[in-house]
Amino acid sequence: MSELHKFIFDGLPVRGMLVRLTDAWQEILKRRQAAGGYPAPVMQLLGEMTAAAALMQSNIKFNGALILQVFGDGPVKLAVAEVQPDLSLRATATVTGSVDADNSLSQLVNVNNQGRCAITLDPKDRFPGQQPYQGVVPLYGDQHEKIESLSKVLEHYMLQSEQLDTKLILAADGNLAAGLLIQRLPVQGQGNLEGRIDRDANEDQIGRNDDYQRIAMLAGTLKREELLSLDADTILHRLFWEEPHTRFEPLVRSFSCNCSRERVGNMLRGLGTAEIESIIAERGKVEVGCEFCGAQYDFEPVDAAQIFTSQSRQQPPTSTVQ
Repeated sequence: MSELHKFIFDGLPVRGMLVRLTDAWQEILKRRQAAGGYPAPVMQLLGEMTAAAALMQSNIKFNGALILQVFGDGPVKLAVAEVQPDLSLRATATVTGSVDADNSLSQLVNVNNQGRCAITLDPKDRFPGQQPYQGVVPLYGDQHEKIESLSKVLEHYMLQSEQLDTKLILAADGNLAAGLLIQRLPVQGQGNLEGRIDRDANEDQIGRNDDYQRIAMLAGTLKREELLSLDADTILHRLFWEEPHTRFEPLVRSFSCNCSRERVGNMLRGLGTAEIESIIAERGKVEVGCEFCGAQYDFEPVDAAQIFTSQSRQQPPTSTVQ
């Protein structure tokens, strides 16, 4: 069963989460088998993205979808992982070039430093005129050195967007996608009447930073093989047996795709009558396949005509569903 475990360190401003996606991840890969599956490096990247998206969605209070995307100028043009507020998830990748077994992150999506990582928060019930929030970070560091680890990219994003120090360990193979997140919680010091930070409060803040650094260092000793082979109890005991912490009831993750004929129809309506008519003239009908779940939607000429005569005028979906 795919589960996410939340925990806090007693008396310290540090929290953690551990996710292990088994059946949910295997279902994602199963639906890709008809197309030949993913090359190993792509599978690993997409699995790490799915685990990271699950951790990030569970780390915020947000009624909407969290969409993690990596795109660039390599053979992997786009990789997407999406997690809904009910914890259901899906993921897909578009591969247009050859991938070698030892390809790194930059070789997959960042050949000429054009790679980007985008995190989108798409509200479930939007207000009129409300747009999804999106943050984008490059796949290179401050000195334009290429970053070869998705975890490092996301750690940088969390620090820049939320000003929260974060340690992230990710791993994936054909059976499991897993991740461990350790994060320092913000602590405000007490100020005196002149607005200055008290010496005791400042020293307390330094001590609390040391607490986070110590726990993050312990988390950093977790090897990829251990994350993929050990259960949650064993991992947390091995890493933090000297650090008192409280665990909460695990949350269950599952695969789910929210594509539908109605949403596909809205997308086709957005293309316009001329574009749809040209496709029908060439192929006899419009065929749309969902990249996430493999569902196939066929629109005969009469079906396509009904799209534009219908009184329903819903907005096209903003996520990359098809």
